[in-house]
Amino acid sequence: MLPSFSVCLSELLYYTTKSIRKKQSCGVSIFLPNGTKPEKKAADELKSMMELTGTVERMKESGVFSAEKEHSVIKAAVTPDFHKGAGIPIGTVLMTEGFVIPQAMGNDINCGMRLYTTDLKEEELECCLVSLLPQIRRIFFEGGRSIPMNGIQREAMLRHGLTGLLETSGEAEGRGIWSLYDRDEQEKALEYTAFKGSLYTTGTEGLGDFIGAAHTLSYDDQIGSIGGGNHFVEMQRVAEIYDGRTANAWGIRKGSILVMIHSGSLTIGHQSGRINRIITKELYPKGVPHPDNGIYLLPEREKMEINSRENVPVSDKTDSPWQRFCSTTYNAANFGFANRLFLGLMLQRAVTDKVRPYEMKLLYDSPHNFIWKEEMEGRNYFIHRKGACSARGMEGMEGTPFAYYGEPVMIPGSMGSSSYLLRGMGNPQSLWSASHGAGRRLSRGEAIHGNDREFKEFMKKFHIVTPIDPDRSDLKGRNDILKKWEETIRSEAPYAYKDIHQVVKVHEEHGMAGLVARMEPVFTVKA
Repeated sequence: MLPSFSVCLSELLYYTTKSIRKKQSCGVSIFLPNGTKPEKKAADELKSMMELTGTVERMKESGVFSAEKEHSVIKAAVTPDFHKGAGIPIGTVLMTEGFVIPQAMGNDINCGMRLYTTDLKEEELECCLVSLLPQIRRIFFEGGRSIPMNGIQREAMLRHGLTGLLETSGEAEGRGIWSLYDRDEQEKALEYTAFKGSLYTTGTEGLGDFIGAAHTLSYDDQIGSIGGGNHFVEMQRVAEIYDGRTANAWGIRKGSILVMIHSGSLTIGHQSGRINRIITKELYPKGVPHPDNGIYLLPEREKMEINSRENVPVSDKTDSPWQRFCSTTYNAANFGFANRLFLGLMLQRAVTDKVRPYEMKLLYDSPHNFIWKEEMEGRNYFIHRKGACSARGMEGMEGTPFAYYGEPVMIPGSMGSSSYLLRGMGNPQSLWSASHGAGRRLSRGEAIHGNDREFKEFMKKFHIVTPIDPDRSDLKGRNDILKKWEETIRSEAPYAYKDIHQVVKVHEEHGMAGLVARMEPVFTVKA
């Protein structure tokens, strides 16, 4: 029997609504550390979000929803890193039938995690940090990315994801970062990437300027960007192993070095999110009051297998609302996969230049802002995750390299704290989901005014690479720049986030995911 979630919290945030099928109710499963309560702003936001059940009824009555299909919100779950978002809380998972909610995956579509194993040792990195960290800053922030691409490659990336990059990689003629792009290794890595990193579509709405000239190699300011907020690239030391069998199968050894990357689709995703908002608002029935919570729905219409595990080409018809939604969402998701790939290659370039050439093998890459289509008992459902990881168990990973272990789940802590690697247990109460991080405890504004002593102690022992080097001689006396830099770091400092150890403990206690390993940062790269 699955352990039950916290009863008092579930009663606080449990809602029922009439649906197409009588006696069906929509419940919210709450998973939070013992002794904690959901923050009021997040709880209020969740309560407002659940008013979307009324929107479902209004759209059904107006005839927008097809009478031939079921349309309902089936269930919601809240992961342990639950906190306020923008309309829909971070750490929310929603299961629907017959329609999708674009806002329930957020604007940073396919924001996600990528994890590599390496054959490096910590002492090799430690002895080279003085020269390595400036080289990383140069490559990431001072014009050293060197990712030339032409329009053929960019279009292939947006329409076909990592498979498109693989097929067109020769266009770059091995220049710049492409000298580290090994076609054979990248083809193998597709099996270790959710959806094989390749969601096929035919359109690239609104992205013509980004694509550029077909046969001219050029550079853009998007690909190879970390993004702001809690996004990062980090080299980590494996501090503890909890599940030796799984760790051994995944190439994880105590003391070994891993590379963890947290980034998304940047402005491409925000462009796609904007288009999706336009699509859903235009589709909303005229003369019907708009939802107070500002959350709009999109009925599934065409036979397009959104998020299929197979690479199924789709129809050339891209002008219907559903096809436009799928196309623009896939564009952003494909960019997100490619962006994390290039961030990994950029770090590899820096470490190779200053330490030594080394083996870097992909363990897994998966979104935590996306919509999954799942078939269960002959019916199709949509699993929306906003700031939540897919955590399928062994059965759910059948046909993948993880069929005997469960889906890898990467949960980073706050900047400078431990991160965890877990394996999914496939808990239906949590909608087969897990946290995507520790979750904020303080807003960014509150964190800026955090404890000075605690912040100074943190900075003494933490290696961080940012666009600004505060030790540069020409910045001495530039208090305006240094103050802004410090505020950015403070907003992501450990005290701004929940205790990652308590967050991870909830996953074990409730059968959401099992511990495999704990990692500690060697250094972190943040924009």
